[in-house]
Amino acid sequence: MGDLELLLPGEADVLVRGLRSFQLRDMGSRGWNQQHENLEKLNMQAILDATASQGEPIQELLVTHGKIPTLVEELIAVEMWKQKVFPVLCKLEDFKPQNTFPIYMVLHHEASIINLLETVFFHKEVCESAEDTVLDLVDYCHRKLTLLVAQSGRGAPPEEESQYSSPMQELQKQAELMEFEIALKALSVLRYITDCVDSLSLSTLSRMLSTHNLPCLLVELLEHSPWSRREGGKLQQFESGRWQTVTPSEQQKLSKLDGQVWIALYNLLLSPEARARYCLTSFAKGQLLKLRAFLTDTLLDQLPNLADLQGFLAHLALTEAQPPKKDLVLEQIPEIWERLERENKGKWQAIAKHQLRHVFSPSEQDLRLQARRWAETYRLDVLEAVAPERPRCAYCSAEASKRCSRCQNEWYCCRECQVKHWEKHGKACVLAVQGDRAK
Repeated sequence: MGDLELLLPGEADVLVRGLRSFQLRDMGSRGWNQQHENLEKLNMQAILDATASQGEPIQELLVTHGKIPTLVEELIAVEMWKQKVFPVLCKLEDFKPQNTFPIYMVLHHEASIINLLETVFFHKEVCESAEDTVLDLVDYCHRKLTLLVAQSGRGAPPEEESQYSSPMQELQKQAELMEFEIALKALSVLRYITDCVDSLSLSTLSRMLSTHNLPCLLVELLEHSPWSRREGGKLQQFESGRWQTVTPSEQQKLSKLDGQVWIALYNLLLSPEARARYCLTSFAKGQLLKLRAFLTDTLLDQLPNLADLQGFLAHLALTEAQPPKKDLVLEQIPEIWERLERENKGKWQAIAKHQLRHVFSPSEQDLRLQARRWAETYRLDVLEAVAPERPRCAYCSAEASKRCSRCQNEWYCCRECQVKHWEKHGKACVLAVQGDRAK
């Protein structure tokens, strides 16, 4: 491992061995919180290992102990909680929490897991170790990408918070912002799955190419490019968790997210296994031929392999479309979402009320204890080491050199920006200071 070490090898092994699935009603409980903290540590250590190029012990442990299916199940469980239970919680009239951070941690859990999967799925053996749950993961990614296309007219939700929002309304806005970033991570995970397209099961290939028609969905993403926008006449791209202005000299440079889409398309359209099973109907042909307008010399210079895709499209333009296939195929289907929905159907309100009483109404002492644990988990030296770039001002996004003197968590370029950002930062700052004092 690198010089900066969050977990010793023995500690990482213990944490990976202990990963397990939780019922929806237990999300936010003491045992669940402990696992969330463990996942955060594994997540940060995996990023440290990948950055330092010191081997991939976290990825190896997850494969060795067969925990990738567990992560996929937890990912889909928290996704269901956010869709089915969280809206009920927000509507409960008797739920007026003093502190919403315990709920925020559950909302953030999905982002933590998808981030860890994005880091480790770079390795093909991880995809193989997912076994049958790769079907569930493909469905999950499809849901997220469909959401991205649906939101493409608006881009990411606005970051400003209303002065008069209630704590729960603010939490809903944070969840919406988080959903956009999660969808972008899901795009990366899907691309890594397509790297293994020639070794995927027939059921997974059928799910990707026939059920979801992912090539056409990826074309939609390229057309709308939800991670790019025009703001004040300037081009901005969403990278490293924030919108960043692209200088004129960099505007022809392929963004990481556009690159992920192109690589996924290349894998799905040109790999022998996928080409043999993808039905090029008139609709699919029309969608795919839209790609020719994007395949400029500038793009081909950056991704030379796309010349093969260009040749494929030129051939496709001259061929007849295929009629839809009506073959009877016996195949596996994803089961995690359906199983969880079947087990909890009609119980959403009961789960919300149980969590209101036993999970999301902690005492002041419990909050202080949790704050201390969070401070220990999110070590500043580790967070700085995994940061992809120099700190940026929390208010204006300029490069920053000054840190909030109270909590040490936020960065600013000047005093004026810090004052303007205090209304948004104040609550988190107070919680962080309480955590330090509780040590």
